[in-house]
Amino acid sequence: MSLGSADTPSEYFQSSISIGSFHAVAKGIIVVGSAGNEGPSPATLSNVEPWMLTVAASTIDRDFASYVTLGDKKILKGASLSEHSLPSNKMYPLISAVDAKVSDEYATEAPFCVHQTLDPKKVKGKILVCLRGVNDRLDKGVEAARLGAAGMILANDEDSGYEIISDFHVLPASHVDFASGSYIYSYINRTKSPVAYISRVKTELGVKPAPFVASFSSRGPNPLEPAILKPDVTAPGVNILAAYSEALSPTGLDSDKRRTPFITFSGTSMSCPHVAGLAGLLKALHPDWSPAAIKSAIITSANTEDNTGRPILNSSLLYEATPFDYGAGHIQPNRAADPGLVYDLNIIDYLNFLCGRGYSISQLKLFYGKPYTCPKSFSLANFNYPAIIIPRFDHRHSLNVTRTVTNVGSPSTYKVHIKAPPQVLVSVKPKKLRFKKKGEKREFRVTLTLKPQTKNTTDFVFGWLTWTDHKHRVRSPIAVNIQH
Repeated sequence: MSLGSADTPSEYFQSSISIGSFHAVAKGIIVVGSAGNEGPSPATLSNVEPWMLTVAASTIDRDFASYVTLGDKKILKGASLSEHSLPSNKMYPLISAVDAKVSDEYATEAPFCVHQTLDPKKVKGKILVCLRGVNDRLDKGVEAARLGAAGMILANDEDSGYEIISDFHVLPASHVDFASGSYIYSYINRTKSPVAYISRVKTELGVKPAPFVASFSSRGPNPLEPAILKPDVTAPGVNILAAYSEALSPTGLDSDKRRTPFITFSGTSMSCPHVAGLAGLLKALHPDWSPAAIKSAIITSANTEDNTGRPILNSSLLYEATPFDYGAGHIQPNRAADPGLVYDLNIIDYLNFLCGRGYSISQLKLFYGKPYTCPKSFSLANFNYPAIIIPRFDHRHSLNVTRTVTNVGSPSTYKVHIKAPPQVLVSVKPKKLRFKKKGEKREFRVTLTLKPQTKNTTDFVFGWLTWTDHKHRVRSPIAVNIQH
């Protein structure tokens, strides 16, 4: 099952998706949910249930490229799927939407090429530069075409960074990143008669770096229960080729007579089905695995390096992404099929999690369908999730966390490897786990201690706990809020 939601998370007992997905998991159906498209601001996630697999979005190594050539010979790479092109032997006058506004009354909206904020006399026959944001990307091109523009350059704002989208624009167009857009605006401002040209679209493969986390992808920490890591993983969600109804134009406008059986979409609603498909494959390979086991396999086998061998970045390409951006990392289907070990959970574990939130008998009945008696105590720190998140840390004491792994492979011995979060000491007992048969379980304890003279901070710090037998690598994120 693949689900999306734009709603701000409410308490689980108030959410039909929370209750419905719980019942699905109780029947052995894994539920995969979109993280949301409200990034890059923190704590913007949806679908944050611990029994759901929540998916962020990242790029792939394929671009539909369209290049912008400026009058100063600077060539800038952009993205587009416009079928329209300009004559190859001609440069066109270039104007910023800021300079094309009807009047100062529209100074706020004009840079975004909002409908009826620009003067057609200033735009006609020129390539118009529009800033991303406020209105839909395709709507900007429609407005540029209505005004008689020869073409459009869509420039990212700073938050959108290097994430560029290939859209079916109604005129020659190219979507450029923040750095390129900044250069174009600078060129216009310092040049008396700026000119530009937009090339025809071509497909490029092997693009680097990839993947990086999409700017729109909703971020953690989990706004409802910070001790549960969300998102869980990331998957391809930018410029994804998808089937499309020929009953509708690419822009959705009646005036747009184009029809296409395929189109590209971007969003966590594109990355989510990738993971739902992977979950289905794993269920076919391992029909006896629980939803939590399938989820664990996908999480603990994920990758945190891009195709340059370096850490996956966020959309600015300046900073390394964190588990609050991509969860445990980018999915690796082949590795998920043979994870070695899994962190399993069952419906009773999830009910006890709800008990820990103070749910009443009547509220629990919404999930279980019959009365359930809560245990006398419940430790969220020991909830057997394939990640360790400590949202509140008493710096005066060490903290112990227990986890249990189940062997789903051949008999083997696993050794632990720790990459401790900065300013945190992490130890694990035992350091080796020996498994003699499939299905065998082993418990281990993780002790976390703040280093002496730890600096005050409002940020989480991140690390990794990995079990390996040299064939399998079972990795879990660690996140600790060391504010005190």
